[in-house]
Amino acid sequence: MYDLDRIRADFPILATEVYPGVPLVYLDSAASSQKPAAVIAAMDDYYRRYHANVHRGVHRLSELATTAYEGARVRLAEFIHAAPEEIIFVGNATEGFNLVAQSWGRANVGPGDEILLTEMEHHANLVPWQMLAAERGVTLRYLPFHDDGTLALERLGEFLTERTKLFSFTAVSNVFGTINPVRELVDAAHAVGALAMVDAAQSVPHMPVDVGQLDCDFLAFSSHKMCGPTGIGVLYGRRDLLETMPPFLGGGDMIRRVTFDGFIPNELPWKFEAGTPRIAEAIGLGAAVDYLSALGLDAVHDHEQAMTAYALESLSEIPGLRLLGPPGTQHGGLAAFTLAGAHPHDIAELLDKDGIAIRAGHHCAMPLHHKLGINASARASFYVHTTPDEIDKLVVGLHRVREVFRLGSQ
Repeated sequence: MYDLDRIRADFPILATEVYPGVPLVYLDSAASSQKPAAVIAAMDDYYRRYHANVHRGVHRLSELATTAYEGARVRLAEFIHAAPEEIIFVGNATEGFNLVAQSWGRANVGPGDEILLTEMEHHANLVPWQMLAAERGVTLRYLPFHDDGTLALERLGEFLTERTKLFSFTAVSNVFGTINPVRELVDAAHAVGALAMVDAAQSVPHMPVDVGQLDCDFLAFSSHKMCGPTGIGVLYGRRDLLETMPPFLGGGDMIRRVTFDGFIPNELPWKFEAGTPRIAEAIGLGAAVDYLSALGLDAVHDHEQAMTAYALESLSEIPGLRLLGPPGTQHGGLAAFTLAGAHPHDIAELLDKDGIAIRAGHHCAMPLHHKLGINASARASFYVHTTPDEIDKLVVGLHRVREVFRLGSQ
């Protein structure tokens, strides 16, 4: 039983007023999700009761902090069906891509090699590879998308060749909402001898993800999009690959031994976690995993699918509004759109007066918008606490935008 009222009560911020007498309608979870009280309490408890540095301390507080920190890693491993040593704590999904590009990429690619991306990628899955390509002489290729926001899968054979070393792609587009066939894309990469990396920032928070079933080589996601704190994310990597990769950052904790002549790196996963780690953030992320696990990711996904279907149907009836992305079950929990005669930033500003928080801009996907021939779009995104009433308020707000701009019947 998905008790929406109880779930909403778990999020303190949902009871706030944006302006006097104007309650918050939060439809920006794809950018960053709100935090349930359990996550806030877990981090507060750490700072109040047992804050200390982890791993090498022998006093009681350090032992408690280490147990909580490493316990969060174990729960995350279970959450995506990986081994704990395959879970690398990073600053965010973006750092995960940079780690793979700079560690695996520098050691394994060079002139004549190719890396395949798609035209719908977030900048986090574009710029690190562009930096690597400029440094190593690698060729980047981009699998196109169709007008409906789905990938041109029929053209995979043109882009995946014996020269492809890595295919890195998003599981769910943060603009179109497209749910891509991850296992099919991974299998296609492996068929030509390439590795596969998945941007799971918009999938892990919203649906069950099993890295074993996906058979991917790397996968990255961020805490702050899945009810957890900012400042931490996860890179999953196959153990055999991580073992051969050189460290990304140097310093304390990522070493086993240091002399004036060099160092011996630590074992996994600490080999890639230099310096004092994100202890409170990991504890908060562990609490977020517990929260989502208690709700059940299948139930979360079903709820979001229902909210998305309702939103797409309701928004499609607004004159002049153009929805981006595919229809139906291929669409994740967001709705990006343009409204003829109104700039997305103006739309977002007017909706804010009604307490409605949406995102406006290029959503860190400038090449995608350029291909569509637009500079920006507006995006409403949904999560565990979204209600049909909130979507109704969005629709009413958009009609008011049309009135303000005197858009008539266009």
